[in-house]
Amino acid sequence: METSIFVAKIIGVLYCSFGIGILFNNKFYSKTFKNLLDDSTYLIIGGILAIIFGLVIIEFHNCWVQNWTVIITIIGWLALFKGIVILTFPKSLNIFKKLFEKDIFNKFFAILVILFGVIFLYFGFFSS
Repeated sequence: METSIFVAKIIGVLYCSFGIGILFNNKFYSKTFKNLLDDSTYLIIGGILAIIFGLVIIEFHNCWVQNWTVIITIIGWLALFKGIVILTFPKSLNIFKKLFEKDIFNKFFAILVILFGVIFLYFGFFSS
C-alpha cells in the first residue's frame, strides 16, 4: 500500500499541475502539442519514456485488486501500450492534431486531467 500511496501522490501532483497549466495557458499548450506531434525526436523520446514508466509501474505495482490501487496498475499498462504505439505507429498520432487545436477540447481535457489529479491527491495524501 505504501507504493500505491507514493505513486498516487506523484500522479496527483503531476496531473493537477498539468491540467491547471492547460487550463490557464491554453494557447501555449495547443501550440506545444502540435509541435510535439510534428517532431519525431520528441515522439521517440516520449515513446521510450512511456515504456519505461509503464514498465516501472507494472514491475513495482502490478496489483489487480478490487480497490482504487488497481487504477495505478491500469495507468502502468496504458503507459506501456501508449509507448509501444508511439514507437510503432508514430503517424497514427496525427489524428490528435486537430483536436488539440480546439479550445473546447483543451478545456475539457484540462478539466478531466485535473479531476483525475484531485482523485489521486485524495488517495495519496488524505485517505488511509
